[in-house]
Amino acid sequence: MAERLCRGLLIPPLLACLFITGCEQADTAGPPARARAGPLEKITTKTGIRMALIPAGDFLMGDDRGEDDERPAHKVHVAAFCMDEHEVTQRDYQALLRKNRSRFAGPDHPVDCVSWRDAADYCNMRSFKEGLEPCYDRSYRCNFAASGYRLPTEAEWEYACRAGAADRYAFGNDAARLGEYAWFSGNAAKTTHPVKQKRPNLWGLYDMHGNVWEWCHDRYDEAYYQKSPADSPRGPETGDTCALRGGCWKYSAERCRSAARHSETPAFAGVCFGAETYGFRCVRRAPQPTFTSQPLSDTGSPGEWRPADGPDTEKTIRAGRYAPVPPRPHGSGPLPAGVGVARQSGAG
Repeated sequence: MAERLCRGLLIPPLLACLFITGCEQADTAGPPARARAGPLEKITTKTGIRMALIPAGDFLMGDDRGEDDERPAHKVHVAAFCMDEHEVTQRDYQALLRKNRSRFAGPDHPVDCVSWRDAADYCNMRSFKEGLEPCYDRSYRCNFAASGYRLPTEAEWEYACRAGAADRYAFGNDAARLGEYAWFSGNAAKTTHPVKQKRPNLWGLYDMHGNVWEWCHDRYDEAYYQKSPADSPRGPETGDTCALRGGCWKYSAERCRSAARHSETPAFAGVCFGAETYGFRCVRRAPQPTFTSQPLSDTGSPGEWRPADGPDTEKTIRAGRYAPVPPRPHGSGPLPAGVGVARQSGAG
């Protein structure tokens, strides 16, 4: 494909699903779309960044009609997690790392010209700032059990981008509508644009298509889908390059599809070869709910849930969104198996 960089030249959940609000069928050109959820609950972190609470679920990852590295399409389960509602901006990046070498300057523009390691450093600094356990060690190995921020896996990224859809884009199969949701070569005028200027997907996530390519946690392997595990895949153990997703202002609609994959070396940040197209957004593990028999707000009532170690939020999460559990006397023992887990209605 003319616009696709040759890889040989590139050196080296929390909340219970809000399903089901309606079922939509894909065009005859694609497989039937899954039941789609409505907008998800969002929280505001201590550093002032909004995140969507992505529910656990299954989806069809990849595209049998796409590029070789998108095949075969395969069913994947993704655990619940939190994701930034938009790409990391230059304002937020500079506030934590005290630097900003983006080509397209603007406080609300996504940060660009960042390497994978730059993105991981930001994740760690944001974790420190919020009193969370950093995910990345000095060798950039990731502790997925840590409470802090990290880059999304490819599976998490595509699951969040699709937002329940099985189509080529989060909004369907009609590429003519991409301009409503994305900045790409057809409308971007050769530059990035401030985040949240286009329509979000059905889960309230902005710029999942276009604006800047987004770094993912995974090492890249063109043939990984042929051997990928079905439960929360995290990419191959080793590899010279890391994955990027979403397309960008410089690329065509075809490269902005939900399943489209790209790759680059982790330390790469030179403008001359296109790093001005690379940005990212953060994720973190879903906060664990704990039961309380006391009201959490004036409008609350006994028998509510709230995150035990989650991002900073005053939002009350009521028992109606979780498997309901009555108040239990002190010392009555652990909850029965399966109780206290967010209800996963409509998944599968």
